[in-house]
Amino acid sequence: MTLVRFNNREWMPARHFNNQTNDLFNYFWNNWDSGYGYSAPAANIIESEDSFKIELVTPGLEKSDFKIRVEDNILDISFEGNSKESQTENQRYSRHEFRIRPFSRKFRLSNWVDLEKISATYDKGILVVEIPKKEEAKAKPVREIAIN
Repeated sequence: MTLVRFNNREWMPARHFNNQTNDLFNYFWNNWDSGYGYSAPAANIIESEDSFKIELVTPGLEKSDFKIRVEDNILDISFEGNSKESQTENQRYSRHEFRIRPFSRKFRLSNWVDLEKISATYDKGILVVEIPKKEEAKAKPVREIAIN
C-alpha cells in the first residue's frame, strides 16, 4: 500500500486558475523553506515576580545539542548541528516534510536581570531558560505613608 496525498481541487473547473496560482506560490515557498530558508523554534516568554522564563519548542534534540551564551546583555540560544535524519539503503522517503535545522534565537536582556544566575533545563522537547531578576527589580510591597 502506498500513501498519497489526496488532492480533490481539480474537479472544480471554476477554481482552476486560482488553484494554479496558489500552487505556483506554494511551490516557491515550500522549496525556499525546505532547506534554504531560515527556521527557528517558537518561543514563549513568561514573566513572574522573581524571574523571566523563555520556553523554546525543540523536539528531537538532546540537551547537549544546544549552545546557550550571554554576551553584551544578549542571550543567544542556538543549535548548530546537522539533522539526525538518516536514510538507509532500504529506506526511501515518499514525502519528506520536516527537518531539524540549525537555528539561533537571540533575546536582549535588561539591566535588571542577574546574568550570573541564568539556568536552563530541557525536558520532553521544551527548552526552558530561567533568567532571575535582581533584587532591586523585584516588586516591592505597597507601603502607606502617614500624613503629618
